[in-house]
Amino acid sequence: MDVSPAKKKILLTGGGSAGHITVNLALIPLLLEQGWEIFYIGSFAGIEQELISNIADITYYGIPTGKLRRYFDWQNFTDFFRVWKGVIEAYKIIKIEKPNIVFSKGGFVSVPVVLASWLNNLPIITHESDLTPGLANRITMHFAQKICTTFPETLSYLPKNKGEFIGAIVRPELKEGDSEKGRFLCGFNREKPVLLVAGGSLGSVAINEVIRSLLHRLLADFQVLHLCGKGNVNKALEQNGYKQFEYVGDDLPNLMALADLVISRAGSNFIFEFLALRKPMILIPLPKKSSRGDQIENAKAFQSQGFAEIIFEENLTGDRLLALISTVFTTKEKYISKMSNWDLDRSLSKLVNVIVECK
Repeated sequence: MDVSPAKKKILLTGGGSAGHITVNLALIPLLLEQGWEIFYIGSFAGIEQELISNIADITYYGIPTGKLRRYFDWQNFTDFFRVWKGVIEAYKIIKIEKPNIVFSKGGFVSVPVVLASWLNNLPIITHESDLTPGLANRITMHFAQKICTTFPETLSYLPKNKGEFIGAIVRPELKEGDSEKGRFLCGFNREKPVLLVAGGSLGSVAINEVIRSLLHRLLADFQVLHLCGKGNVNKALEQNGYKQFEYVGDDLPNLMALADLVISRAGSNFIFEFLALRKPMILIPLPKKSSRGDQIENAKAFQSQGFAEIIFEENLTGDRLLALISTVFTTKEKYISKMSNWDLDRSLSKLVNVIVECK
């Protein structure tokens, strides 16, 4: 008698920024290959909707959600009700879809989804990319069976026996980038090295402004590839050797392969991707006035291991940045050598194993 294989259906969630989606993007091909049925709950208009909804074989649902703030704001009151509306909507979706397990990458939208999953008695796995847990994960960790971490130090911040260090998740396709395709896309030549500037998926005003103020001086020695964030392209600055993108999808591996040196915010997913590609980095973490300080901790961890140098935003000036660019570029082999000792290849398979074992 034929026996049907056990159903394998997983709910993925996470969003608000690319960093809360990239791990899911890395997971999806492997899960599909193993026969999992996948559906995704995110926001109606966040970047997750843009990146996930068009993937074949994935059903995407949007729900209401509210922003979680660490400070007083009158919107906290209205957002509280949006979160609970999101819980109700997610609960209904889960009742219809009946997943076996839930994987949450974090971000504001994950809170109502995790709460709804808990109310449905589903096993929940969460993932924390930063060295210390963010607010959304600090809420959802109490409902999770497992909390996977990128940094081993994160385990000390988690409930006992829930944490599991798996390392950084890097999408395999990033290592398959073709620098010549990237060069063609940017219209760059082979004579000058390429400086890649990345302020995160939403962009960085501070980084964008200082880079643009230095363009004339930078273009004397580099070609500049600028990932400036949605709505931040300045067409008046277009010129040979300077290429701007709001956000890059399928061509990102080719552009990253092209880079000789990176200037970036210090979001965990992004900097581990540069680490996997052995790209020397200058990190400008979000300051504490704009964040909980997680990027500062990430940047310091990378600096201590010899992967990057830091310039704090409160100290950011054109002259200081130019001097650091010169220092890091002329000694880039030192950073590449340190990076070569770091193994990132097994983290994704570890995460899949955690999901399979928890199902």
